[in-house]
Amino acid sequence: MLSQFFDAHLHIIDPRYPLIPNSGYVPPAFTVADYREKVAALHLNVTGGAVVSGSFQGFDQQYLLAALNALGPGFAGVTQIPANTTDEEILALHHAGVRAVRFNIQRGGSESIRYLELLGKRVYDLVKWHVELYVDSRQLPGISTTLHKLPKIVIDHLGLSKAGFKHLLPLVEKGAIVKATGFSRCDFDVVTAMRQITAINPAALVFGTDLPSTRAPKPFALADLELITKNFPLSLAEKICCDNARALYHG
Repeated sequence: MLSQFFDAHLHIIDPRYPLIPNSGYVPPAFTVADYREKVAALHLNVTGGAVVSGSFQGFDQQYLLAALNALGPGFAGVTQIPANTTDEEILALHHAGVRAVRFNIQRGGSESIRYLELLGKRVYDLVKWHVELYVDSRQLPGISTTLHKLPKIVIDHLGLSKAGFKHLLPLVEKGAIVKATGFSRCDFDVVTAMRQITAINPAALVFGTDLPSTRAPKPFALADLELITKNFPLSLAEKICCDNARALYHG
């Protein structure tokens, strides 16, 4: 049994701050209080996590700063920023606990992918942020040249597609991190995929709840976590569910 859990991918949806319809979709509220209530009901000993900006939050930083302040220092932020964000603004976000910039290729709402290399290198040089990508792995070959130029990348939701998974593994060999999140979004056997990733690098996989599972076919359930705890040795399960993500976000 896991003694603690670092939730590597969660969303906070606070209606006090701007929400942008994405293809007509506006998510229901899921506040810090809602998140705490949910993980308590699941009996998860969450000691930290990563609050990830969604397509429906655009470039708004207010909700993220409020969430990080409420959740405490164990939590980090993954934000979306425009390419013209100033160094001073990035430094302020870093001071508040933000540790990565996200490009949402799958749903939009983030900066254009044409700024991926420029912005990815810039934030790494300035504050050592990595880049997170919500992308169908079938699209990886089209941006592989750029991805190989970035110091550190993270791919959400196991890359989503079976057809593109073969393009994900070479990135893992080069040091990419993959999020074991949103299992119902994937069209393949996730346990097999996770075994392939950890066989290449046991430090390459990080697990998250993806709460509140916006637009996912099925919401997060304890059965998702049990796919880790029942199919991997305890020492590796602890890496996937805590140690790897803590190292990623807190160094």
